[in-house]
Amino acid sequence: MQSPIYRYLELVVLFLLLPIFLVTSISIYVKISIVGIGFLYILYTLLRVENIKIHVAKGINWKRFWRLTFMKFVGIAVITSLYILAMDSTSLFNAVKSNPQKWVLFLGVYCLFSVYPQELIYRTFFFKRYQHLFKNQNLLLFINATLFSLAHLFFQNTLVMALTFVGGLLFALTFQRTQSTLLVSIEHALYGGWLYTVGFGAMLGFPV
Repeated sequence: MQSPIYRYLELVVLFLLLPIFLVTSISIYVKISIVGIGFLYILYTLLRVENIKIHVAKGINWKRFWRLTFMKFVGIAVITSLYILAMDSTSLFNAVKSNPQKWVLFLGVYCLFSVYPQELIYRTFFFKRYQHLFKNQNLLLFINATLFSLAHLFFQNTLVMALTFVGGLLFALTFQRTQSTLLVSIEHALYGGWLYTVGFGAMLGFPV
């Protein structure tokens, strides 16, 4: 098991320096290579060092999960719909109306290749590696949400940073309560998919 100092340095490199590195003018191929190496390191650490087993945990309280997620989803849906109506009403459900096939394809790709890897990194790996470094669990949640927001720095969009910070808090709370990558991935997919559906696609740099 690595020392706390090693883990602090690891946290800084992976979750602070790497996102900042991605907004530099260095070649995109170099950036992709570095991100790939970082992801492989995280997978190796999860599977071989931390001995995490990728499986659906038994005893999940699905009823409670869906009840809480539904309540949060309704609140998010109302707030974001009103925001789109106020800021750019022509974008409301534009992705669905203009190209439903592209909308379905995007949601599929987003869930498989974006949502799950993000949750594997920012919740499963992060909490397993670093939660014992913080005595104050509220501080841990705040740092997790802040670093999750920082991961989207390459969008160079204040709205994206704000939304991902709020999302990061919600996902961190869910993971802290359930310890389930699957559940937090479902929640992430629902909220992220909704934002794209309701009309935030162009604002968030997604293809519409």
